[in-house]
Amino acid sequence: MVATPSFRPTYEQKNSNLSPTVKETIFNWDHKSLLTTPLFGTDGIRGQVGELLNAPLALQIGFWAGIVLRQYSENPGPVVMGQDTRNSSNMLAMALSAGLTAAGLEVWYLGLCPTPGVAYLTSVSEAIGGVMISASHNPPEDNGIKFLGCDGTKLSSELQRQIEAGIRGITDIPKLPTNWGQHYHRPELIKDYIASLHSSLIPGKLQGMKIVLDLAWGAAVDLAPEIFQTMGAEIICLHEKPNGDRINVSCGSTHLHSLQQAVIENQADLGLAFDGDADRVLAVDSQGRSVDGDYILYLWGQSLSQAGLLPNNLIVTTVMANLGFERAWQNYGGKLIRTKVGDQYVHAEMQGTGSMLGGEQSGHILCPHYCVTGDGLMTALHLATLVQNSGVSLAELVNQSFQKYPQLLRNIRVEDRDRRMNWQKCEPLVRAIEEADTNLADVGRVLVRASGTEPVIRVMVEAVNAQLASSCTENLVLAVQGYLA
Repeated sequence: MVATPSFRPTYEQKNSNLSPTVKETIFNWDHKSLLTTPLFGTDGIRGQVGELLNAPLALQIGFWAGIVLRQYSENPGPVVMGQDTRNSSNMLAMALSAGLTAAGLEVWYLGLCPTPGVAYLTSVSEAIGGVMISASHNPPEDNGIKFLGCDGTKLSSELQRQIEAGIRGITDIPKLPTNWGQHYHRPELIKDYIASLHSSLIPGKLQGMKIVLDLAWGAAVDLAPEIFQTMGAEIICLHEKPNGDRINVSCGSTHLHSLQQAVIENQADLGLAFDGDADRVLAVDSQGRSVDGDYILYLWGQSLSQAGLLPNNLIVTTVMANLGFERAWQNYGGKLIRTKVGDQYVHAEMQGTGSMLGGEQSGHILCPHYCVTGDGLMTALHLATLVQNSGVSLAELVNQSFQKYPQLLRNIRVEDRDRRMNWQKCEPLVRAIEEADTNLADVGRVLVRASGTEPVIRVMVEAVNAQLASSCTENLVLAVQGYLA
């Protein structure tokens, strides 16, 4: 194991107002203190800074990631690193870089950059991997570490397992480096990512469109306005400055209210809301209605199908996709495959089936024609171009697409990680789910799952009418609150 860094007493004295628990996790780290549940979740390592994530742990993560990446690379190239605006991102970036350079690797540090920017630059360079510091749509106090393979996609579960084994001190992988790597600031590389966004589109194509952008105080603040202006759009920006204290707070893709209001007040053609690391996007039409990933997949799927770019008219999505979307796509002559929630499951299914379009209701869309991973900026540009090419408004396109089944989603906070991740062992909750399934029969469905990115249990109920969906949802929420929360 790499020795835990020591901190000067003067630094600890300056933070004497911290609680004993937080001070202990900041100034000491021991692999034995980690939870028994896996460190890597559905989207890398994510948690509250000072509770799970801290500098000593990030150093260990960087070191063992470097060791594992070198183990499986013939020619050890650099690791591309980016971050979002969170106040803790700088600290984690420096600790990760220290670990990676201690493992003998070179780090190309981009600074503020969307996750898909890191993915693209990793895939087109000699890099052996990438790492993004972000908690995506989570609140400012959270952060995360997401590793990418040399192709820009998420690092395989097996390599994540090996990194975690090293962190826990249960690996046989030798500590290879006998020299140190170097850390380089490479923000100039981001211009290559910007060029890739324009490469499949005609400059000026959005001339005459008025678009509101909600940048969520996050990773897209420096790029999105420039990109849409270059495409010819008149833009109005919300939450457009880097702000680590306010990232995702009542804004962005998880909070559409301010965007909906701005679109209506400014009589805009549409609005686009990104999350903290800009790998997803949701839209708002001119009437202020939200246009989620189901609608984006349907509309983009039709466009690709008509252009002969959608093999077998196949779309891959998750169990969260609305039944109205599924049945409308089938009526269109398409095929829809569902996976577990998580873009890595969508990506794996797309690779296995040869699908060229997939994604999630949350607005994380994958289209290998144009990008190696989910890219909110790329999706937003193509959606706006699709609307412009159609000759009608986004509102009209949505009206012509499909009618959603009433779908209710409730998030119940469950702080205890072990109870949350093992909710299936809660017999009263299992019985409540079985009862809901019986009541819904073939007119709806139930989905209960532990979030892989937040400390919540998600309860989703979909039914042919809102009253039935509401009653089933309330019963399930009460069961979670009564036996797990």
